[in-house]
Amino acid sequence: MFMKVMQFSKSFLAAFVGAAFLVGCGEDEPASHPKDSDSQAFVSQYEVREYHPVLIKNATILTATGEKIENGSVLFSEGEIVAVGTDVEAPSDDNLEVIDAEGKWVTPGIIDVHSHLGVYPAPGVQSSADGNEMTAPVTADVWAEHSVWPQDPQFQLALAGGVTSLQILPGSANLVGGRGVTLKNVPGRSVMEMKFPEAPYGLKMACGENPKRVYGSKGQAPMTRMGNVAGYRKSWIAAKDYMEKWDEYESGLGNGKPPKRDLRLESLAGVLRGEILIQNHCYRADEMLVMMEIAKEFDFKVTTFHHGVEAYKIADKLAENDVCSALWSDWWGFKQEAYDMVESNVALVDKADACAVVHSDSATVIQHLNKEAAKAMTSGNRLGMDIKPEHAIKWITINAAKAIGVEEKTGSLEEGKMADIVLWDGNPFSVYTKAEKVYVDGALMFDRNNEQFQPVSDFKLTTIDTESN
Repeated sequence: MFMKVMQFSKSFLAAFVGAAFLVGCGEDEPASHPKDSDSQAFVSQYEVREYHPVLIKNATILTATGEKIENGSVLFSEGEIVAVGTDVEAPSDDNLEVIDAEGKWVTPGIIDVHSHLGVYPAPGVQSSADGNEMTAPVTADVWAEHSVWPQDPQFQLALAGGVTSLQILPGSANLVGGRGVTLKNVPGRSVMEMKFPEAPYGLKMACGENPKRVYGSKGQAPMTRMGNVAGYRKSWIAAKDYMEKWDEYESGLGNGKPPKRDLRLESLAGVLRGEILIQNHCYRADEMLVMMEIAKEFDFKVTTFHHGVEAYKIADKLAENDVCSALWSDWWGFKQEAYDMVESNVALVDKADACAVVHSDSATVIQHLNKEAAKAMTSGNRLGMDIKPEHAIKWITINAAKAIGVEEKTGSLEEGKMADIVLWDGNPFSVYTKAEKVYVDGALMFDRNNEQFQPVSDFKLTTIDTESN
């Protein structure tokens, strides 16, 4: 991660030059829409690492499109997947690396849609716990990326578990906790150098116990679940009014003066415009149904419910509304609203043709999401569902990509998609299997057998190894 030479990316220079141009435009220039201002700041500075072409052959391949390919090959070059199948021809390229993966498996890179890495980094001390802005019930103005510490050593542990992309979310203390950000799991000096290019923002919301406990204990609203709902609706009413004022200004129908910019309403209006995806912490079935009613009232969509221990009760409604459910395989019962879960929750949601996702919400669980998916698959098979690995792999790859709005770019092994790939030393649904090599956009970022490709955080470089002294 440490770099001796500071290099500005092209995207950074473009943003800098654009900003300088705007400063010199003078007062006669019309005000830009807030979303245009966003596009000039905090843009992704992620750059695909240069790496030679790679052909992995003789592997068992789970494509995450429902296909399992025996003795298959994957060819990738310049950051993209070139070909997948049993008859992939090796190109005549002197730089081509050929890996014989007999007895090994290949999958897309794992995607965790619910992580707090960087905002609750290790070591876990109060001075760096930056995930919950518990100062108001609605803090849509805060962005998780502004708390992410890129040196968090937990990123490397997740990489060793096959995680190539992850969504970092604010915590769940507030009705609206702020924007989440999707990252590529690569070392970076800043969060901008890790940001997944063109990935939509998420907006973290929370229903249930957390907001009413946090603010009810302070003697303010919300103190009840009906207070929660009132808080959401008031916020969306204000956001709709804000959006309409900007629309009037841009169409020339207003008084000629641009509305005052409001960061909180800007994020909420982004949801109403379809530009920001709702990521909703919610446990109980009845509350998820209420949240979908609120979405109908204000004409937006809940993209993903998170945790959803009672999702199995409304799996048909989730499918009907095309809402993803990011779920644990077997973690529940730690508070009252989390009691009524079944181990087959993921499988039952999936069986209803809803978008089922296995997530972590844990710096430990993220290190073995493949095994979490395996447990969820096994629980479904105990009910006679006959779920195969080629299907269950979707829960941590393509379905996860859909849940955060990047399914057209990554999440499956298909020609033209990002070469986010994991080579496993065996069946990834076995407790004994480990990720052997992890590629992000075609570049080798982790190799279990080569220390040169085992990234170390700057933070850990200052750690003293007392055992060797």
